[in-house]
Amino acid sequence: MKNILIIKLSAIGDVIHALPVSHAIKETFPDAKVTWVVEPPAYDLLTINPCVDRIIVFHKKEFKSFGGFMKNIGPFRKIIQEESYDAVLDLQGLFKSAAIAYLAKAPVKLGMCNMREGSDRVSRPVIGPHADGHIVERYLDVARELGCKVRDIRFPLVVPPREQDLAAARMAQAGASMANRYAALAVGANWPNKRWPTKYFAELCDWLYSKKIVPVLTGGGALDTQLAADIMSKAEIPPVSLVGKTNLKQLTFILQNAAITIGGDTGPVHLSAGVGTKTIMIMGPTDANRNGPFGHPENAFEVPRDCKDCWKRACPKELDCLDVITPAMVEAKLEGLLPCD
Repeated sequence: MKNILIIKLSAIGDVIHALPVSHAIKETFPDAKVTWVVEPPAYDLLTINPCVDRIIVFHKKEFKSFGGFMKNIGPFRKIIQEESYDAVLDLQGLFKSAAIAYLAKAPVKLGMCNMREGSDRVSRPVIGPHADGHIVERYLDVARELGCKVRDIRFPLVVPPREQDLAAARMAQAGASMANRYAALAVGANWPNKRWPTKYFAELCDWLYSKKIVPVLTGGGALDTQLAADIMSKAEIPPVSLVGKTNLKQLTFILQNAAITIGGDTGPVHLSAGVGTKTIMIMGPTDANRNGPFGHPENAFEVPRDCKDCWKRACPKELDCLDVITPAMVEAKLEGLLPCD
């Protein structure tokens, strides 16, 4: 294998889960050129992945209208077809990724086990030994089908020194030092029922301070900014907030150096697990077996409800899904993971 195309477009957490595939390819085929097609939000992660040689950015918004499609499909096809590939790995398994795989010139086109929207008509689904396991292993089954040995599962991310310095500067500007022990708290998530209540985060922040651990809020976007403001107003001692103040490269460095990360089923929490930081994930609508913190399955808190793992973006019962997982429960877990002063 000399030229391999990976298609994994979004979301950030999903792209993180697919990172070990690039390492598996380079581990088995060190001279292979790996090209990755991705949407803009996760682009930064691939720029610090030494196992990716070329990045093609897919701007989905440009293709949503008929006029936009007609204007952009030609130039995009030209980019995809600049090279011929030995294999295409569609790790998205949706219509949009299937369209890209269809355009690519390759004798082998493989996809993951649970392909949808007709994508299995373009790429052959791989039903591997981990088809019912963690999503990271499901992606790696595709690499195994390609001939990769997968001796060592790694999330290959190397943060450049400049971004490390900027991350430390952002932390200092927010009022904390990376030299001190801190916990990263991922305050948001795309699905409403993946978000732990802000009052619980505030209570946890006060507990962390009492244990001489600095709580640091992470996230991005308007909603996360609002959630962070709510947490800061409810806490007796306002936590440090880096919400909206870091890019993905800087966030990676912040998480690499955290004592622990706590949050829901969302990109920064998966990133934390991937870089080897102790990680607690608070889960309700999604399955810990599939989406829990990789390498830390014992640190997944699942709601004690019969309707857990419903995979619905909003609760049809209008419950606050995660409110049954209390700060005291998380604090007890933290006592075991982090010997506190």
